[in-house]
Amino acid sequence: MASTDKGVCYFGNAEKQLVEEWLIKQVDENIVSGQEADAHNSRYLADIKKYFKGEITSFDWTYDLRGTSFQRQVWEQLLAVPYGETMTYGEIAERINRKSAVRAVGGAIGRNPVMIAIPCHRIMGKNGRLTGFSGGLPIKRQLLEIEGIAYYD
Repeated sequence: MASTDKGVCYFGNAEKQLVEEWLIKQVDENIVSGQEADAHNSRYLADIKKYFKGEITSFDWTYDLRGTSFQRQVWEQLLAVPYGETMTYGEIAERINRKSAVRAVGGAIGRNPVMIAIPCHRIMGKNGRLTGFSGGLPIKRQLLEIEGIAYYD
């Protein structure tokens, strides 16, 4: 997990070196680091643990997201997908008035820098089919099961 004083900018399962390289390219402000980061991010990490225990269904976080305008539009729509529900890539494309941009929506979702809290795992292919997930399909299945979401492999 990484955050700035404005909010969470990364949460995922990439190796530390890859995250650091991404942060250097994406974030021009100072990243909260060291002991300060542990204290700063402890609330966020506690929320993730609560989610996995079924104690919370959404995250009241502030974000400091880095991406193109298109990516940020897509990520904003991901935040609107309620716990326990799904949406398709096509529905996201329609919501941002880019009906023909389904593949681009998939690309933006694949670059979501804050997994779980910005719920890209709730996005399915046509007819509820399980599709790719940057954290891997086994993790996507687990997240869907936590939320009681049916899916088709």
